[in-house]
Order: sequence, then C-alpha cells, then structure tokens
Amino acid sequence: MAALDWSQCPALESVPEKVSGAWVFRGARMPVAAVFENLEDGLSVDELVELYDGLTREQVQAVLEFAARSLPTSLWGADAGCF
Repeated sequence: MAALDWSQCPALESVPEKVSGAWVFRGARMPVAAVFENLEDGLSVDELVELYDGLTREQVQAVLEFAARSLPTSLWGADAGCF
C-alpha cells in the first residue's frame, strides 16, 4: 500500500527544522506517527491531547479522518469483514 500524502492534510506540516522534517501537527512538535503508535498502544484521543502540549482533539480527529478517507475502501468496507 502506498504511503499517505500528508501534504494534503491541513492539520499537519513538514518543516526541516522541526523533528528532521517529519510530518508533525501544526504548532506542535509531535510527529503524526506518534498518534497511531499511541492509539495502537491503547491510549485514547483525550489521553494523547493531555500528554502532548499544543495538540488539540480537533487536530487528532482531522488526521484520523484524513487517514480513513485516504485508505482504499476494500480495507474498511463490508467486504473486509469490519461490519
């Protein structure tokens, strides 16, 4: 599967001087990958927002919605056994 084009997600930015150019949340130094790692480890969105200064619930929601829209429907649709 191809990598997501994070440049199309307005909640994120990639600045060479911030975390070596990794995709981070605008106004924060938290890499987008950290959201998925923490959610995978069982943290909730509210716990993430509490842990990371400058991160908002709206930013996390925007990234999750962007990622969901970017995935092929065969990965989450009825034929994938999710519903």
